[in-house]
Amino acid sequence: MFIEEDAHMESFWVQTAIGAIKIIAMVYDIITFPVYLVLQRPWKRRALAKRQKAKIIQQDATSITYRGVDPPGEMHVKMLQNNIDTLERMFEFVTKVHSTKRCIGTRKIISEEDEMQPNGRVFKKFNMGDYMWRSFIETEYAAACFGRGLRELGQQPRQNIVIFAETRAEWLIAAHGCFKQNMPLVTIYATLGDEGIAHGINETEVTTVITSHELLPKFKSVLNITPNVKKIIFMEDQLHKTETTGFKEGVEIIPFSTVVEKGEKSKMPGCSPTPDDTAIIMYTSGSTGTPKGVLLSHSNCIGTMKNFCDIFKIYPDDVLIGFLPLAHVFELLAESVCLLTGVPIGYSTALTLIDSSSKVMKGCKGDASVLRPTCMTSVPLILDRISKGINAKVNAETPMKKAFFKFAYQYKSKWVARGYQTPFLDKILFKKIAKLMGGRIRGVMSGGAPLAADTHEQIQLCLCVEMIQGYGLTETTAGAAVTDKFSMEYNVVGAPSSCNYIRLINWEEGNYRVTNKPYPQGEIVVGGATVSKGYYKLPGKTEEEFFEEDGQRWFRTGDIGEVHHDGVLKIIDRKKDLVKLQAGEYVSLGKVESELKTCPVVENICVYGDSTKQHTVALIVPNPQHLDEIAERQGLKGMEFEELCTSPVMEKAVVQELAEHGKKCKLHRFEIPTVVTLCKDIWTPDMGLVTAAFKLKRKDIQERYKNEISRMYAS
Repeated sequence: MFIEEDAHMESFWVQTAIGAIKIIAMVYDIITFPVYLVLQRPWKRRALAKRQKAKIIQQDATSITYRGVDPPGEMHVKMLQNNIDTLERMFEFVTKVHSTKRCIGTRKIISEEDEMQPNGRVFKKFNMGDYMWRSFIETEYAAACFGRGLRELGQQPRQNIVIFAETRAEWLIAAHGCFKQNMPLVTIYATLGDEGIAHGINETEVTTVITSHELLPKFKSVLNITPNVKKIIFMEDQLHKTETTGFKEGVEIIPFSTVVEKGEKSKMPGCSPTPDDTAIIMYTSGSTGTPKGVLLSHSNCIGTMKNFCDIFKIYPDDVLIGFLPLAHVFELLAESVCLLTGVPIGYSTALTLIDSSSKVMKGCKGDASVLRPTCMTSVPLILDRISKGINAKVNAETPMKKAFFKFAYQYKSKWVARGYQTPFLDKILFKKIAKLMGGRIRGVMSGGAPLAADTHEQIQLCLCVEMIQGYGLTETTAGAAVTDKFSMEYNVVGAPSSCNYIRLINWEEGNYRVTNKPYPQGEIVVGGATVSKGYYKLPGKTEEEFFEEDGQRWFRTGDIGEVHHDGVLKIIDRKKDLVKLQAGEYVSLGKVESELKTCPVVENICVYGDSTKQHTVALIVPNPQHLDEIAERQGLKGMEFEELCTSPVMEKAVVQELAEHGKKCKLHRFEIPTVVTLCKDIWTPDMGLVTAAFKLKRKDIQERYKNEISRMYAS
């Protein structure tokens, strides 16, 4: 009884305090409103957000085509003036412009030490120093030497070469070394298993592979199924000597530094590529089957760089933190734009990114705290985790602090929606959250998958950043559409990029037509300078998905979009994700998953719909901490994670959580799963259930869990 009274009293005082804060805020607003109105000129921001961003250039009953209306930016014009049409010319140009400026940086690892944890276990952690930087001249020289070194080892121009390594400075040096010698670079994700690695190596018939100290041991088994490989070049580790024995006989294992040294002594001339030469054979992440090698020319890459340059405003003190896979076209081109515009890139990993990362020794700072970047690229999975981390930290606070955060968030959201900034509130609250990434982040670009509106808004408000979302595919060299920094919408992907066209084509099966109201809808087809030549050694698939029209190359994406009155594209569906239930309702599985991923208990989710049933079901990888919290409310405190995952009580409780969350996200009742299976295993690329870019491999998941799906529908 006394506990209940105390709780009521606490709630009363919290509400009273928040009421007083609201009154103070209202008085503050009245006093400062004229000042903010004059200084911030919100009507200008609103006008820029609402301006026309694309125009219709073709329209009939079955299709409609859009082109962006914004003129080329300053750097785009410079690229045209200086005839920058290959990646080699781009790097030579910026080296002359930026010469001794910082270019790429790697954190120094002083030592690896044992650290005792509170539970008595011992983990190895890094004691790290500052970033070690190479200037543009040093980076370009290292790339030139590496390229010549490859020639000395027998690698020829136009002969494919594989790079299979984590994101790091040497990756970029190796890539530009290959570009200088017109060697098509075959990129393979570092997270792939033996079969995926072998597929890319064998299909492209490479004889030389570039890898790293950490990944080299994989080749003890991979070499048995890649008979053409004769040389493996490995990027050395800062601390440990690389073990080079025990590999298949007849295969040379060569240190990266040795190749650079050979190039320094070499008189071998360069072999400049043409714009139409293949720069990269980039293997797609393979969400719907075997990965396909996408042929990306120098011209394709330059086109996307022009697109990105027209979106971003670069400042003299900008710094990018690089940690996404460079084998993903989005990260590779984002980093290339940094090179082009003189923005230094400091490399990081998920294990050392922030102060609390798993390999950072106690008392040592994470990479973001040391580098203090201003820009970063990300994918929705990481942004969802940051968002959930913010929520978890807030929920662990006292009722008063939680209530204040909720008030502050709603207050800022309201004013930002009107075109204002909230500098005072940012200083006392939100800038503290932004310190998680070093405290200087001003721009975040998300790509690779749709970003939930709630996550988009929370990251933008809590980290005080410009949150830009891009849309594109490997086949369109990433950049087909990008939101601009003035956008005030959270669920769109922007207007067509400056070097691209966006076309919608009727998809009758899904009732998506360009004549639909209020907005035209249809399958998205992308045209323009960034569209690939096609798939490597797959002429049939190339002919099926690519086509030429009036000298323009086009790609059928399989995504469904709608274009709003201002010319901005919104992704609303995917042809392969659409399921028609027994009662005739269509469910977009991808859309439902995107919304439900923001539910705290969901770490990952795959929604399944059977067209002979009236409802959907879901396979869920639960967040252990939130699962424990739900278990405690259900009276199941103290049970192990595996036991909770098999508990019928927990399954019903999670269904209830999804129902409540889905309602908040405005999902229809028939879209929300009515039965779930809680999966004990985390889905990783190694398991073959998600791609290297962490997109669901829907067919593989359904095959693995077919018994569970049958059970859910039987129940």
